[in-house]
Amino acid sequence: MASATPDMEAEYNNRARVPEHPELIAAWKSGAEAYRTARSDAQLDLAYGTDLRQVFDVFPRLTGTPERDRTALFIHGGYWQALDKSFFSHMARGLNAHGYDVVIANYRLCPAVSIADIIDDMRELAARTYELMHRPLLVYGHSAGGHLAACLMATNWAGRGLPADLCDRAMPISGLFDLQPLVQTSVNTALKMSEETAAQASPLTGNPPSSGRFVAVVGGDESSEYLRQSRTLVDRWAGPALGGVLDIQSGANHFTVIDPLSDPDSALTTALVNLGA
Repeated sequence: MASATPDMEAEYNNRARVPEHPELIAAWKSGAEAYRTARSDAQLDLAYGTDLRQVFDVFPRLTGTPERDRTALFIHGGYWQALDKSFFSHMARGLNAHGYDVVIANYRLCPAVSIADIIDDMRELAARTYELMHRPLLVYGHSAGGHLAACLMATNWAGRGLPADLCDRAMPISGLFDLQPLVQTSVNTALKMSEETAAQASPLTGNPPSSGRFVAVVGGDESSEYLRQSRTLVDRWAGPALGGVLDIQSGANHFTVIDPLSDPDSALTTALVNLGA
């Protein structure tokens, strides 16, 4: 018997799947505010472009921690159309305690710009971060940010006059790597993608990275489509110099899956630290 076709609207509607999402997002906001307040040494709202949203924050490693060979870059989610860096400052806490300087990204949103424009924003920020820090990056991102992390890993940096390994370590969390299933859902109202532009913005339909390591993280309680997308990335992005592993976080939903990153002692933070080593 053939399996039923998934209801894509339901599969990709994370807020409907998690009714308590308002409280979880509010907890992100309060956690981020508390961490910014505690870190008087943070550099906030640094510009990498001319738009008001083209800014980033830097949270330096904690005093006394060993300096790392990479700078970490966190990219937030929100289906490319919502939220901003102010909800996610505490995503730096775990790595800061292990010697990483962490950049928290902001970017322009749909429908004011396209997803292709947002990918360009993150490429500009990656280049700007390298200009400031002179180190390759450890990129991690959630949901839409997971997609953007994969896009950075797949970018031909040498062709842009930058080190080929600039973004060769990544942890996409609850990421989307094939955007074509979104075209017929309400998510696309703001994104305004066609089948063609969705394919062009999808890491799985372009050239994979030639080398590097990644961990595709997804919550065990997420939809079958989110689980499929992460599994597919691990299956397809593989080669002699390229390897990824799938990390299914048991009991985590689309919103709670990133919470361990604020804990220096969590298994997810440890996995991210090891990825960047």
